[in-house]
Amino acid sequence: MKIVVTGTEGYLGALLAPTLLESGHSVLGIDTGYYKQGWLYNGVTASVETLAKDIRHVTAEDLAGADAVVHMAELSNDPLGELIPDVTYVVNHKGSVRLAEVAKQAGVQKFVYMSSCSVYGVAEDTVDETSAVNPQTAYAECKALVERDVALLADDDFSPTFMRNATAYGASPRQRFDIVLNNLAGVAWTTGKIAMTSDGSPWRPLVHGLDIAKSIRAVLDAPREAVHNQIFNVGDSEQVYRVREIAEAVGRALPEAEITFGESNNGDNRSYKVNFDKIHSTLEGFRCDWNADKGAQQLVDVFKNIDLDEATFTGRGHTRLKQLEHLIRTGQLDKELFWTVPPTSGIAK
Repeated sequence: MKIVVTGTEGYLGALLAPTLLESGHSVLGIDTGYYKQGWLYNGVTASVETLAKDIRHVTAEDLAGADAVVHMAELSNDPLGELIPDVTYVVNHKGSVRLAEVAKQAGVQKFVYMSSCSVYGVAEDTVDETSAVNPQTAYAECKALVERDVALLADDDFSPTFMRNATAYGASPRQRFDIVLNNLAGVAWTTGKIAMTSDGSPWRPLVHGLDIAKSIRAVLDAPREAVHNQIFNVGDSEQVYRVREIAEAVGRALPEAEITFGESNNGDNRSYKVNFDKIHSTLEGFRCDWNADKGAQQLVDVFKNIDLDEATFTGRGHTRLKQLEHLIRTGQLDKELFWTVPPTSGIAK
């Protein structure tokens, strides 16, 4: 199968693309290159050809001959969406819907969209794919809007699938430290303590980046009728943790680190329990291989191997908001997040 993956130079794309190659697929990456500097360690066995291009500029010719598109390239995480909400809507909502339209025009049959469990926002009860969405941020609202609009494109020749990922964690060569488990592990490693401002009571579903890649492979391999225009929560019902439990998992990997908690109403109030039964019952053989303890230990092992220092952990290379602020401040990106000097055209390896 020929697969186009957007965001191959991102945190999850760096894990997905090599696994697709190893599964025997032909893979072309598309990435605008915002996060090229965020390489933490040499942890993949293969790299893919990548077209240096903004998703807003992708054409049907770029996707010619592709059997599937896996769309991962958006402006990621909530603080970034709140910093530049107008641009977030243009890129994440309009840009993603346009990409799906271009893929359909190019004759692409499968379109796999990386959505997020953040669309559930704050929920009192356990939510599943049939629950109402309640997005709390521009980032999450864009995810819900893309799901709505791309679903309308589905027909006999174009089959979208929407993957609502739990909060990702784990090691990646293009590491992110601005997501909860990864951040807590980095804080504990570099400072010797985790001092939380809240009591850690909110619920968060987690999923390892390699399990996300595994779920995408399962969708690509599944019969069309099983995944056509379907939404899947990606994760495991046994991996829905209170934030304090995530910190405690880091503490077990780094027992010398001191962990303290604050008052109940401080910090991020998003809280939701998610049911993941559908993906396990629909996609034959799909199971998550990772949990918070195993992921925390993996990160600590990487930190030891590379001798992670505080400057690297806190630097812009591994925090999306800091990197984009730098590119804007230095004039490398304009106010719409287009490169002022476009990347060299063509394919890079």
